[in-house]
Amino acid sequence: MSSNAPVIAAVDGSDHSLRALEWARQAALRHGTGLLVAHVLPDASQLYTARRQALSDPAAPETYADPVAERIRNLLAEAPELPEEVHYEALTGSVPEALRVIGSEAARMLVMGSRGRGGFKALLLGSNSHAVAATARCPVVVVPHEARNAEAAGPDPSADRVVLGLHAAETPDDVLDFAFTEAAARGTTVQVVSAYTIPPTPLVMVDTPFAVLTPEGLADAADAVPAEREMLRAQTERLAPFRERRPGVPVVQAAVPGDAAGRLVEASRAAALVVVGRHHPRRTIRNVAIGSVAHAVLHHAHGPVAVVPTLSDDS
Repeated sequence: MSSNAPVIAAVDGSDHSLRALEWARQAALRHGTGLLVAHVLPDASQLYTARRQALSDPAAPETYADPVAERIRNLLAEAPELPEEVHYEALTGSVPEALRVIGSEAARMLVMGSRGRGGFKALLLGSNSHAVAATARCPVVVVPHEARNAEAAGPDPSADRVVLGLHAAETPDDVLDFAFTEAAARGTTVQVVSAYTIPPTPLVMVDTPFAVLTPEGLADAADAVPAEREMLRAQTERLAPFRERRPGVPVVQAAVPGDAAGRLVEASRAAALVVVGRHHPRRTIRNVAIGSVAHAVLHHAHGPVAVVPTLSDDS
């Protein structure tokens, strides 16, 4: 991916998409890259254009009115700061397919809301958001709607850390690289969370807060259970090359018993971003399976979630 690859914001005029647009604007500024605002035209507009072309009616207006474009331009005109390059593009086709095409490997990330204009209020994640996160060829950041974000009354709501869900043996390098790059751009910490399974016992308190360790503090973790110690050491080995590349990014590690998705959702209460990997395309059927952890975190996290695909065959 090019260092000047743009951040893409998918908008449809809904409040959810406008929250995503603001997140994308700030991301483009942090990374010093351009902002591309993409709007998939509604069916009525696409049908009008097709009908006009079919009938070759010169008296009809060339394009169907696009009120979203005007609203976006007005909002961006009021923004305190804009990236050097901002473009707006109207797309045709189905929403998932149009965004999948524009969200190619050349994009730094594609940002969208958790629900669109037509979503039911009870839905935690709209079908279009899920489909794009499952198929786009670039990282997809899903920004939750305001009600879910308001539930994030964690111990430190102002924290700006980047939380990385890590399976030391399976998570591709691209996922780690995205998390460290985002943390470096924010000047913040990467909090690494991995989960391990343990035999059921009434003494395990799975709902208690988990502790985090710096890599340097692992030697003092002698009282940790063997599975926890092993996972922390596997984390450390896996993270070593990324810490070397980004020596200015602080890292804290957590190895926790139980459900990885639940722990990541809990960590999202005090995080600027949660980063998870998407299943490798070779392991899925037609690239539509997103993985159980990513699926659960997308549906329940209290803040933005980045779903990162495998971007190279070397990962």
